[in-house]
Order: sequence, then structure tokens, then C-alpha cells
Amino acid sequence: MTDHWIVRLACAAALMLGVAVADAAEGAKTLQAGNDLSDRASLQRGAQLYMNYCSGCHALKYLRYSRMAADLGLSEEEVMNNLNFTGTPVGEPIPVTMPKAQAEKWFGKMPPDLSLISRVRGSDWVYTYLKSFYLDPTRPLGWNNTVFPNASMPNPLWEMQGLQHAVHGKAEGPGLDAPVVGLKIEQPGNIDAGQYDQAVRDITNFLEYAGEPAALKRQKLGVWVILFLALLTFLGYLLKKEYWKDVH
Repeated sequence: MTDHWIVRLACAAALMLGVAVADAAEGAKTLQAGNDLSDRASLQRGAQLYMNYCSGCHALKYLRYSRMAADLGLSEEEVMNNLNFTGTPVGEPIPVTMPKAQAEKWFGKMPPDLSLISRVRGSDWVYTYLKSFYLDPTRPLGWNNTVFPNASMPNPLWEMQGLQHAVHGKAEGPGLDAPVVGLKIEQPGNIDAGQYDQAVRDITNFLEYAGEPAALKRQKLGVWVILFLALLTFLGYLLKKEYWKDVH
């Protein structure tokens, strides 16, 4: 039993170290997402934004349309009419809209499924990533990202955010590229900065939910469990007083 727990702890430590090394290698300083899984309106907006801007390239193979409808307080008809662009049956997982052949032609491979991206990277990483795209003419698609350098995708939200450019510092030596020290919006999008932050937060919230839909029910059950334990403790206290009242 002891060896079993040692192996578990070692695996957990290795996973945490791996994520830390990956983030350090990408040079990302993440922002606080501040998302809230109990905010159903945010989850609904996030689902709508995800389906309109992200589902063309990224599937959610561990989340079913019917489960999303039940968890987010939507009817199956609302989901099928407004959030399903592939005609997939309501009881099936959410697929990618883009055909595989076109994805491989444009991107070299099929874009990854995002069902577990929030659990693997963390919600703060997802939030920061969606705010960190900038124009880069040296890249094949014309975009780059400070959180995930040389990402092989354009900014899917550029119409909302606007066109963001990199602010470069001084190169550290001859022949080296000047580092990106900041980002600046040169051409505003169709919503202001505060609204864009909220939109990204809503998408992040939805992706955190998609990574573990049961978390919504677990939070609700947690309240009842705490109340039950409090009641059990109180009854145990009364029982103890009854047993020991004649003992001096």
C-alpha cells in the first residue's frame, strides 16, 4: 500500500513538473481568468461563442449536445437549432465542423480536440492564450502568440479583439530576434476591451466546464454533504452529552 501511494505521488509530481517546464519553455506569464462555473449565463454565452468561433476547427469529443443542454439550462431544441452546425444527433459528442482533408491541407494536421485543454493547461492559460495573438508576417498564417510561440493557427476572435501588434524590446545579441515585450491594439475590433475580456472569460468558463461537466453537480452536492456532516456532528454531540451526563 505504501509503495502504491509513493508511485501515485511521484506521478503527480512528474505531471506538475512537466506542465511547469512546458509553460516556462513557452515563456508565458498567465493572467487570472476569474471565471465562475456557477455563472450559468456565462456558460451559455461561452457555448455560443465556442460554437461560432472555435468548433469549426476544434471538436469536444467528450461532451454531448444533450449533456450540454441539461447542464446549461437549455432545451435540446435550442441547442440543436442554435449550437449544432453539423446535424449531429443530440445524443452524440460535439464534432469538428471542418472536414479532415481540408484541415490537413490548411494546417498540416487536424487541429486538436479541446475537451480537456482547461484541465491540462489550466483556465488561466486558456484565457491568456486567447488574449495574446498578434500579427506576425513571418508566420505562414500571419499570426503568432506570446503564450504559445509559433502557434499554427490564426486568431479566431480577431474581429472582436481587433488587430494586435507586438511591441519589441532590444535584441540580446547580434543576429538574435528582438523579444516581444508587450502587445498593442492598432486597429480596434467590433467590441471594446472590457467586452472582449468578458467574451474570452466566457469561452474559458465553457471550456473548463467541458473538461469536467460533473463539476457542476459536484458543487451542488457538496453543499448538501456539508450540511449533512454538520447535522451528523450536532447529533453526535447530543449523543455524547446523553451518554456522559451521569459520568463524573
